[in-house]
Amino acid sequence: MSIELILIRHGETDWNRELRFQGHIDVPLNDTGHEQARRLGLRMASETRATHLVSSDLMRAQQTATPTAQQLGLDILTSVALREQHFGIVEGMRAEEIQAQHPRAWEDWLKFSEDHAMPEGETPRQFHARTMETLGKLAAEYDGRTVIVVTHGGVLDMVWRTVRGLGLNGPRQSEIPNAGFNRIRIADAARPTQIEILDWADTAHLDGLPAQPTYDQSRHLKKS
Repeated sequence: MSIELILIRHGETDWNRELRFQGHIDVPLNDTGHEQARRLGLRMASETRATHLVSSDLMRAQQTATPTAQQLGLDILTSVALREQHFGIVEGMRAEEIQAQHPRAWEDWLKFSEDHAMPEGETPRQFHARTMETLGKLAAEYDGRTVIVVTHGGVLDMVWRTVRGLGLNGPRQSEIPNAGFNRIRIADAARPTQIEILDWADTAHLDGLPAQPTYDQSRHLKKS
């Protein structure tokens, strides 16, 4: 058997709009984020037959999950393991603030190394291991079902890299919009890295909303 996971990045927050490193800080959705979540719930009600809904325990993810849970009559199961990558002491900061206050950490971060972490934070290698272990557990627990997973952009990046064989070095290369619709299939719970992407970065339900804030990591490579 196989499992289908509908992966959702949380809706927009003010810190997304300000391009801050959010990490594990518990930031709520802004008004746009709540509207994204509302529209997502309506789409889920018309297009999916999910049997379970699992969310990161952080507020922005749970708030995104709530309209979908209400539309489908599902409980929201929360998981600390679905949190964003931990950025340590720079969480809550913009890039220019990190450059000014932690210049060495910023220079190291620009290497985009799989074994580099912001001080007191989590390396991409550690983050990837956590993400894949969590997906494996979901695949084993809900084999044969369709599960909605509301999580964070970094988690989706780890999935994209795994599927495309990109490794963990280098900046993010995939589109990961807030409240976008992404769907994957894991054929074997014992091999959670064997993933098939069925849909990615679908935002048809968000038509007409303000343009999303985007933080292009690759632009820093030209300066380093």
